[in-house]
Amino acid sequence: MLTSNDKGNIAEAAITLEAIKLGIDVLKPVAEHGRYDLLFDLGGRVIRVQCKWGSLDKELGVVCVRVGGSRHTPAGYVTSTYSADEVDAIAVYCGDLAETFLLPIDKAEGKRQLHLRLSPPRNSQRACINLASEYQLGAIAQLGERSAGSRKVVGSSPTSSTPPTEIVIGANRFRNHFGYWMERAAPAMRS
Repeated sequence: MLTSNDKGNIAEAAITLEAIKLGIDVLKPVAEHGRYDLLFDLGGRVIRVQCKWGSLDKELGVVCVRVGGSRHTPAGYVTSTYSADEVDAIAVYCGDLAETFLLPIDKAEGKRQLHLRLSPPRNSQRACINLASEYQLGAIAQLGERSAGSRKVVGSSPTSSTPPTEIVIGANRFRNHFGYWMERAAPAMRS
């Protein structure tokens, strides 16, 4: 039976391996117990990544991720969550699926737990849903193009040669992530 330390170490190693396979330079802090576990060097920017283990719930069809922490101190029980001041992204490794996901901090900020759905809901709900397929590590939309082109990110060659595709999203998701969608549309507007 794996301990929580074992799961954390496996998750960090699997996330590191997947990032390296994608051509991402991975840096590790020298000191332990910081708020982030890894740094992904994306050329023009570095993102702080907290690594987490995801547990598969086959019955619900979700990957469950505990993103909050807790500890017992002399002053009592203390709980914590992550914020954008500390971490830029949460990387999740699900051992049962052998899959790695990367979520922007706005999906986890202030939360103690989140779920990644493996399939869309049957009732066509769009709000408050995190589809696992949208957060697989390596998606160009997550990491952005790097200055070295497709050598650094899997995709078309060169990455910007892919014609824009139409994306349909719900109003709630668009409103809640307006800045993200504007950033994605900016390169197309410049062309």
